[in-house]
Amino acid sequence: MKDKETVWQEMLSILEVEINSLGFDVWVNKLRPLKIEDDILVLTAPTPEHKNEVVARYLPLIRGAMRKVSQSPVEVIIVAEDEIGEAPQKSDVTPTAKEPAEVKEQPVLNPKYNFENFVVGGCNRYAYAAARAVADNPGQVYNPLFIYGGVGLGKTHIMQAIGNAVRMSMSNLKVLYVSAETFLNEFVESIQKDKGVRNQAFREKYRGVDLLMLDDVQFMSGKEKMQEEIFNTFEALQNAGKQMVFASDRPPQDIRDLDDRVRSRFSSSLVVDIQPPDLETRIAILQKKSQDAKVNIAMAQLEYIAERVSSNIREMEGVLTKVIFLSRLYERKVDFEICREALNDYRVQECDEITADEIIECTCRYFNVQKADIVGKRKTKEIVEPRQIAIYLINELMNIPLTSIGDIFGGREHTTVMHARDKISALVVSDTKIRTAVNDIKALVLRK
Repeated sequence: MKDKETVWQEMLSILEVEINSLGFDVWVNKLRPLKIEDDILVLTAPTPEHKNEVVARYLPLIRGAMRKVSQSPVEVIIVAEDEIGEAPQKSDVTPTAKEPAEVKEQPVLNPKYNFENFVVGGCNRYAYAAARAVADNPGQVYNPLFIYGGVGLGKTHIMQAIGNAVRMSMSNLKVLYVSAETFLNEFVESIQKDKGVRNQAFREKYRGVDLLMLDDVQFMSGKEKMQEEIFNTFEALQNAGKQMVFASDRPPQDIRDLDDRVRSRFSSSLVVDIQPPDLETRIAILQKKSQDAKVNIAMAQLEYIAERVSSNIREMEGVLTKVIFLSRLYERKVDFEICREALNDYRVQECDEITADEIIECTCRYFNVQKADIVGKRKTKEIVEPRQIAIYLINELMNIPLTSIGDIFGGREHTTVMHARDKISALVVSDTKIRTAVNDIKALVLRK
């Protein structure tokens, strides 16, 4: 039997393909392998609530992945970290004894997330340079560092690369990587149980580190008590000269319902973004991943994959994992037929399949506005901007005249359509917020 880390990494490679990127990031990738013993794989979840969600949503898929990578029948059991006690038996799926301290302190940094296997391109060059500088001199330069970008573009990779590099070169420093969701869960628990002692222990955990990395900080939107605690943690660490790194799917000014003090602290950071990679960078990533897997894939096949998965690196890597899996299953070299089969679960619409209604629908979902307002006469900023973006995308993705686009939007003149198209075209270059919105909506449309 393979060791637990190898088994779990192989399972994750399969699950990345079978589960949507949001579900994989939020739920499955937070699990950790505890042990394989007596034909049982034990996985730990950060909280009981997290465990319950994973069991309800993904346990059959996790067990299926286990069957694919194991050479013998193995049962999968998921327990919350504070439920870990004696070695579980097949009939004992909810141990209640307290977890030993050494298990509780297992590092959550993934060793495969390092600078050496991070492919640098124009889309992430500034973020990479800032991250390397922070890893070389934590607390001395770019403190705090704030990284933002869409789902699956490498934010978690580059954050954990900082942590792994610091642990390798400065092993005496305390490093903590945690998601905002985990921070909130622990904060709530510290309030609910033994207020004084546990609250102090919680604060010591987060304020006693040399490098704090907090991921998905957009999760704190609207959570006032959590924001207050993060603000106080921020102040304590900054006064002590400790390094902080934050990551979000949007820049600080675009996180809704954020306390002005917290927003100010985030905005005072060095703020760098990661954009969707261009075709050349996507091909380079696929080349690196296939080399790491010791699989020889021709450039034509790599280009074929890279052209069809453009907005999410993790999904592209998932397709590559399935390509490699199918190649080994069929015992033949990677060809276009294998690539097409691997892409079946990642259905990308051809441009001639896209409709204006789909583009408008995705734009409305993204901005949380009504279709009647988008195609109607309202001229408030909250409506005009989504309308112009929808016009821009219809023009880009569909081969129809400007007058026809005007008809879709309530009979607007072609000059009005042209103005909207040209305005968004310019803003895509100069305005990060607009560029992110356009790329995200385009990804929604192409995945429908």
